[in-house]
Amino acid sequence: MSNKIFPVLLVSGLLTACITSPTGRSQFIAMPDAQINQMGLRAFDTLKKQKPVSTNGKYTQVANCIAQAIIRETGGNWEVVVFEDKSPNAFALPGNKIGIHTGMLTLVDTQDQLAAVVGHEVGHVRAQHSNERASQEMAVNQGISLIQAMGAPQSALGQTAFGLLGVGAEYGILMPFSRVQESEADIIGVDLMARAGFDPRQSIVLWQKMDQASQGQQPVEFLSTHPAHATRIQNLQQHMPQAMALYQQAQAAGKQPHCQ
Repeated sequence: MSNKIFPVLLVSGLLTACITSPTGRSQFIAMPDAQINQMGLRAFDTLKKQKPVSTNGKYTQVANCIAQAIIRETGGNWEVVVFEDKSPNAFALPGNKIGIHTGMLTLVDTQDQLAAVVGHEVGHVRAQHSNERASQEMAVNQGISLIQAMGAPQSALGQTAFGLLGVGAEYGILMPFSRVQESEADIIGVDLMARAGFDPRQSIVLWQKMDQASQGQQPVEFLSTHPAHATRIQNLQQHMPQAMALYQQAQAAGKQPHCQ
């Protein structure tokens, strides 16, 4: 194949990989769903072998009750596992896997706060954030910096290329996109929990508690992969009228989870 033709075909193929996320953001998704899901399944299996699974029946029951209420809004069969780990953390992986640390269960005070956590993590999966990150890495490795020369610096691909050429992969590509993804998962998650009948206002309380738990140890926002807690709270407050409308509709439809 001609050396001149290959870059054109590469660019053409990558441009067709631009899609729109659930919040309307332009995304670069190039990896096959089956491949990303398989990666998630393998990762979850590895975690179950390496991390102790909690034997606390109450924790397992509460986690599954909350997760299933949210999953009913997304569809699909999901596996939920509570891991014995004191850190306040949770995650969701492609392939429909949810992991919750016991430290998160001891941090939250209400079912609604844990629903905010689960909704946020499921939001990452629904928005294909893992695929987006993997696709960015693949694009960089295949010379996607050529996109910059095509005059599309505002596109998802253009931003990736700009980050690569401007300030490097560490701050220019992965971290800014990660902050965007985290904020996007916040919005998707709060809507999911509201549709399931959980009080979305508790998402703000959750991040206030996370702020207290961090004891001022969170890095400066610019160098962090996560938005500052204050930024998160402000964004959620701005979105709260829409989330409350979904919550009221869910309550009227009889969706009133009891997972305490």
